[in-house]
Amino acid sequence: QVQLVESGGGLVQPGGSLRLSCAASGPIANINTMAWYRQAPGKQRELVATIRSGTSTNYAGSVKGRFTISRDNAKNTVYLQMNSLKPEDTAVYYCNADISQRGRLGLVGYWGQGTQVTVSS
Repeated sequence: QVQLVESGGGLVQPGGSLRLSCAASGPIANINTMAWYRQAPGKQRELVATIRSGTSTNYAGSVKGRFTISRDNAKNTVYLQMNSLKPEDTAVYYCNADISQRGRLGLVGYWGQGTQVTVSS
């Protein structure tokens, strides 16, 4: 059973920083694109950042220059370093990964359970 487990959320003051982690486990053959999404109360889930199996990254305009996505392929883990946090960054953050399982064909998208990030003074 492939699973994604996030960690690192919490309460932080405006201007502060947090680092989210998301580790994939299970019968994994390959991980393609990994991504972070977020969903604020009453809003739709939105894409925050993506990173392909190499180092190619993409960011939402609202976080560009403040957030950095990275990955450790040896650990099947993706990170999101969040700096200069604003109250509008408050949301549940979800990781997503396109994973092929050992012995199976094709990629399947998996989601983590989400981690709460609250930016408030």
